[in-house]
Formats: sequence, C-alpha cells, structure tokens
Amino acid sequence: MKITKICCIGAGYVGGPTMAVIAQKCPHIQVTVVDLNEDRIAKWNDPNVENIPIYEPGLSDVVAEARGRNLFFSTEVDKAIDEAEMIFISVNTPTKTYGSGKGLAADLKYIELCARQIARVAKTDKIVVEKSTLPVRTAEAIKSILHNTGNGVKYQILSNPEFLAEGTAVEDLFQPDRVLIGGETTPEGEKAIQALVDIYANWVPRERILTTNVWSSELSKLVANAYLAQRVSSINSISELCEKTGADVNEVARAIGMDSRIGPKFLKASVGFGGSCFQKDILNLVYIAKSYGLHEVADYWEQVIIMNDHQKRRFAKNIVTTLYNT
Repeated sequence: MKITKICCIGAGYVGGPTMAVIAQKCPHIQVTVVDLNEDRIAKWNDPNVENIPIYEPGLSDVVAEARGRNLFFSTEVDKAIDEAEMIFISVNTPTKTYGSGKGLAADLKYIELCARQIARVAKTDKIVVEKSTLPVRTAEAIKSILHNTGNGVKYQILSNPEFLAEGTAVEDLFQPDRVLIGGETTPEGEKAIQALVDIYANWVPRERILTTNVWSSELSKLVANAYLAQRVSSINSISELCEKTGADVNEVARAIGMDSRIGPKFLKASVGFGGSCFQKDILNLVYIAKSYGLHEVADYWEQVIIMNDHQKRRFAKNIVTTLYNT
C-alpha cells in the first residue's frame, strides 16, 4: 500500500518536528499538520522560519525546505482527516488530575476526541498511528471507538512511539537508534505496518526499524523511559552517599560509565530528572502494574520517583542551610 497523503493531529513538540522530517525525507508524500490552536498554526506558517513555535537545532532549516512544497500546517482538521490515508495522533496525554487513577494514569480525553473526530469524518479506510506516549492497551480504546461507528470504514491502528530528547530532536529523527512500529498480527495489520515501514525506510536503515505487536510497542516506550529515569535516580542516590563519605560522584560516574555493560549516558548526578516524560511514564507503569495486582512491581518503579523527589527536597534543603536557614 503506497501512502501519498499523511495527516498529523497535533502541531506540538512531537507532531511538528516528526512531520517536518518525514516531509523533508519523503518529497513524494503530502504531509499536513493540523491543530485547533490557531496561534500555534500561525507560528508554524510564519514567513520568517525562525519564528516557528518550537526551538530545536536544525528544525527551522527542515521546515524551510519542505513547507509549501509538501508540508502544510492548517486548522482545517476535518479536511486533512478526510484526504489522508494515514493519520498520526500526536496530542497531549497529561497525567490524570481527577477520578479513577488520579495522579498516576494518563488522561486520554484528547486521544478519545481525536478518535471520535476521525470516526465522524472518515469516508475511506484509514491507518491510524498513535504517536503520543500512551498507556498500554490504548490502541484497544481507539479501536473500539473507530470500529463501532457503523459507517463501514475499516481502520488499522498502529503504535509508533517517539524517542525524542529535548535539544537533539532533529538529530534523533534523522538518525534514530530504532524506529518502533507495533500493529495487529493479521494480514491487514501486516500491510499497515509495511506501509509505515516503507515511509521510514526512505532514510532509516531497515535493520533499525523494529516491528512488534501493538502492546509490545506501547510498553517498550514506557519501559525505555523508566529505565533511563532509573539510572538518574540511581546515580542521585549515590551522590548523597558520596557527600557523606568524601567521594566525588562525578569520578564515580565516570568510573562506572566506562564499563561497556553500563555506558556513560544518563549518569549525571543532579537535582533529578527533567523534561515532562519520565515522571509521567513511570507513574503510568506503576498504574498499569497496580491495575493487574502486581504490587511489588509497582513499588519497585515507584521507588525511582520517591528517590527523585527526595533528591529535589535535599537540594532545596542544602540551599536553605547555606543561607543560614533564613
């Protein structure tokens, strides 16, 4: 199946850069990024490409090359959904602040709204790709919304999590460690997976494109972030020990980082892990484990967050102490 038109719902930190790179690398595919936020779309369309709403090294060059050729930013969501053969959902999934799973589970209201909008608008078969970081089994929820519309449109749902780090997002897209694509293990599912593989294969070596079932793909994203966060919390726990014993945590990190089985990345002792994903994804993992009654598993990962919070409090306390407790 050859894809000629892609639509991405969500012109934020993930959708914008990802679609810009796909458009640049695949000039034969029309890529339309849609968002209800008119101000944000106006910034993506600003004639001065330096004014785009996301600053990432190299991103403005990519946008400058593809915009107007085969990359478009628009607020006409229905039109883009209707025309596209493949739709990426790239909207926000904050941690729930109310109701069941409050403080742990992801709030899927934006994802659900997207699915309902696609179900309402679509007249032809679509491949729907989850790009947002989602809790395991979200594809199931999207699927039940899409398949129960009764208008005869067939959908394939794929999971294609992003692995972008702030500051290196464009580089991460140009040369990813891996591209992960999860889909159904049916002939139709395989076809949909292949359609997305063919897009990435325009610039990513085939051996770096992993295909799995949907659940493996969704879970891999959470676990990758949890592992990275765990490393930060681990070295932070050692930083406290170093302060008490007179060791230098940077020297310790360098010594253990030279072990090829461990490696040097994510061993910088600091005030805790930054960014928006680690905390959110670990809480998600904790929630999933609890919902299956796996309390020891939940407690294990929760400890990473407890350590992180402890490090932040400790840092603040040090500042107060240094300022004579005033």
